[in-house]
Amino acid sequence: MAFCYRGKSKWLRAGDGLSNGAARIDGPHRQLTVIFSDGLGWEHVSVSTPGRCPNWQEMCFIKDLFWDADDVVMQLHPAKSRYVNNHPHCLHMWRPKNAALPEPPTALVGTLVEA
Repeated sequence: MAFCYRGKSKWLRAGDGLSNGAARIDGPHRQLTVIFSDGLGWEHVSVSTPGRCPNWQEMCFIKDLFWDADDVVMQLHPAKSRYVNNHPHCLHMWRPKNAALPEPPTALVGTLVEA
């Protein structure tokens, strides 16, 4: 299935409920605020909490609400001159709509663990 919100309708706060909107989601550890969109050639989800940045488990939980298990998405560290920081505890996931993301060979990352 293509990029779309797959969470509970009661979590939605704004938008079309599919590929553009906002939600307040009960995450694995705390409530997560999520804004999602699919404009200008990119699928995008931002994830924030009130007191800290989301952790890996929370980002994986949100990734699974929008993309398939085999979809590759990225968190991006841009050039410092292009930093945008509108919220101190927000992380983003991105995927281009018309291109595949390159991935390093698994051996360069570590030992592959079967899910």
